[in-house]
Amino acid sequence: MTTSLALIFLAGLAMAAICQRLKLPRIIGMLLTGILAGPYVLNFLDPSILSISPDLRQIALIIILLKAGLSLNPADLKKVGRPAVMMAFIPACFEIAAFLLFAPSILHITETEALLMGSVLAAVSPAVVVPRMVHLMETGYGTEQSIPQLIMAGASCDDIFVIVLFTTFTRIAQGGSATFFDFANIPVSILLGILLGSIAGWLLSLFFETAYAHKHYVRNSMKVIIVLGVSFTLIAIENWLKGFVSVSGLLAVTAMACVLKIKSTDFVSRRLSEKFGKLWIAAEVILFVLVGAAVDIRYTLSAGGAAVGMIFLALIFRSVGVTLCLSGTSFTLKERLFCMIAYLPKATVQAAIGSVPLALGLSCGKIILSVAVLAILITAPLGAVGMDITYKKFLRKAPGLEEKGQISS
Repeated sequence: MTTSLALIFLAGLAMAAICQRLKLPRIIGMLLTGILAGPYVLNFLDPSILSISPDLRQIALIIILLKAGLSLNPADLKKVGRPAVMMAFIPACFEIAAFLLFAPSILHITETEALLMGSVLAAVSPAVVVPRMVHLMETGYGTEQSIPQLIMAGASCDDIFVIVLFTTFTRIAQGGSATFFDFANIPVSILLGILLGSIAGWLLSLFFETAYAHKHYVRNSMKVIIVLGVSFTLIAIENWLKGFVSVSGLLAVTAMACVLKIKSTDFVSRRLSEKFGKLWIAAEVILFVLVGAAVDIRYTLSAGGAAVGMIFLALIFRSVGVTLCLSGTSFTLKERLFCMIAYLPKATVQAAIGSVPLALGLSCGKIILSVAVLAILITAPLGAVGMDITYKKFLRKAPGLEEKGQISS
């Protein structure tokens, strides 16, 4: 395992640095490292690492969501209003509709299989999007219009919405049926996640303040460990309650960090944000290399040009959905285009659930996995490159903020 970890960190960072020198996003180098070192090409990674890969990827996601929550200002989200809610489900619905309308004729699958495929492909990748939105908030690009906050909040809820639909469509594809409660789980999961995280954040801030008042000073490094521990507990609560009530653990983590920021002093929240930013340097390597390792490159060849065409057609529908969400806002054409680009990348969710239909023995499993793999390889770099080269041109910069370097991934 130690050899595999060394390979992940050293090769991943080296490839990321090469891509950065080539003016490409670092994420491309990390994904390529995972694909090449993974079990489907060179098979350099220890099976013990691959067996805990989903857990390691989830830990990395928790770190960047904590960083995001500590950078998020609820007042900005309130200012955005309606579009923030619409971005959570309308673009995904448009993309799923594209698969329902066109995938049966293009990919020769049934309508039910098309819905299942659409639910796999429709989720935007928080791992690609959130670090960039955090960077924009730190440097002031688009913050006066609350664009990074809008995209980050929408992307977080978008995943919950799509995963619930995926679970429902999987049951239908296996011969079951969908009920009202399946779809009711979506708003319940979001609301309970926010409520649970808000309570956890309030209790944490109360604990830190009480300790400070009694001269039991808690070092910022210790606070990071405590916050991580509570975050893991929130994810565990999601698993404990599964089957009884749906709760979004990842949204709870973001809400907790957001409340902690509100209740803490500026100095404390800033220091915590900085420390989680440093943790992300290592976490992003693990996340994207292991996402790459989960990509079965063999399936890309079997998908063919029809699958590529279907992916781009679905992205067009998704962009139309984003346009609808932003109608009536004061955003400029360039700002709307940036929001469309930010909603393109797919990676983590597709790597996590793309192989589930195949594992369940569904006849559509191979084609769904093939299209999911292609979607990761096409859209993750496309979205990352698109955001990196357009944010300075398309977004207005708030006055008084200095540039803080390049976007990390």
